Amino acid sequence: MTVTRPGVDPELRALLAGVPLSSDLNPELLAQIRQMPGTPVEALLDGRAADVRDVTVASPDGARIPLSIFSPRRAERVTAAPCVYWLHGGGMVMGDRFSQIDIPLEWLDRFGAVVVTVEYRLAPEATGTTPVEDCFQGLRWTAEHAAELGIDPDRIIVAGISAGGGLAAGLTLLARDRGGPAIAAQMLICPMLDHRNATTSSRQYSGEPGVWTREMNEFGWRSVLGDLGDADVPAYVSPAVAEDLAGLPATYIDAGTAEVFRDEDVAYATRIWAAGGQAELHVWAGGFHGFDALYPHTRVSAAARRARTNWLTRVVGSPTSETASETASETASETASELTPDPEGAS
Repeated sequence: MTVTRPGVDPELRALLAGVPLSSDLNPELLAQIRQMPGTPVEALLDGRAADVRDVTVASPDGARIPLSIFSPRRAERVTAAPCVYWLHGGGMVMGDRFSQIDIPLEWLDRFGAVVVTVEYRLAPEATGTTPVEDCFQGLRWTAEHAAELGIDPDRIIVAGISAGGGLAAGLTLLARDRGGPAIAAQMLICPMLDHRNATTSSRQYSGEPGVWTREMNEFGWRSVLGDLGDADVPAYVSPAVAEDLAGLPATYIDAGTAEVFRDEDVAYATRIWAAGGQAELHVWAGGFHGFDALYPHTRVSAAARRARTNWLTRVVGSPTSETASETASETASETASELTPDPEGAS
């Protein structure tokens, strides 16, 4: 039977042409991916008025959880800054705390936000609730040290992409049920929310090479769930199975039409609305999984990033006058760039 599916945005499709893609993930391939070098911190700080410090936080089982804190470099602070607590992607099985960090660092530049990123333990070495508990310990440390870090404890935003988006959703549920730390908002970027892997979009992106396929998703979930049976999977690990989505903070969810997680992400937003909560949902036409992290300068990626920034502006308040001026100038430049024909890309 032929499976029909939404196509990939033409600009993104051209960039993907010739990129080696797989349809599956296995322990051998995972080992190779993990050996690839990550992004050096020096490259992240190059040309950016920011400082970074590293700390480690103890987990209940005695493990040490690394955190990195990126702070705006300023002579003095007039007010406490918002905080973006960042959870990286990687299917629960790969990546590190600097993966996709360019996304929240944009908000450091624009809002003066302090960015805290956590090195949660990966599956299959860590299973069950261990990754989300690592994230919780880092969040609790951040909230307890808000004054020291120059953070406004009432403006802590939990944000993550892909597996990190799923962990952000699970962490928000966990913080709600434990009575804190307080989370002002959650930003879930193409989040990995449902271990059942049985939606229409999951089936549409199966059996062919892609950035993240149903088969890869199955490997990631199998790795983190370990021996857990389907009925025993906690909502903090697979947020889609949560019975109650009431009492959550303001939520932003986005995904692409051409990805595995599309339908579970739409369903999660719908359930938040049904529970009386506020969720802003964007589904980007032609976007594959993680499209704007891989190709941030395409038209659809720029639109996706700008929409998130606009939402954060409403959530955390307006940037400083200097930052707002820079943001307006950058936005105008981006708009002009999008409207100017590219002679090399013309067909």
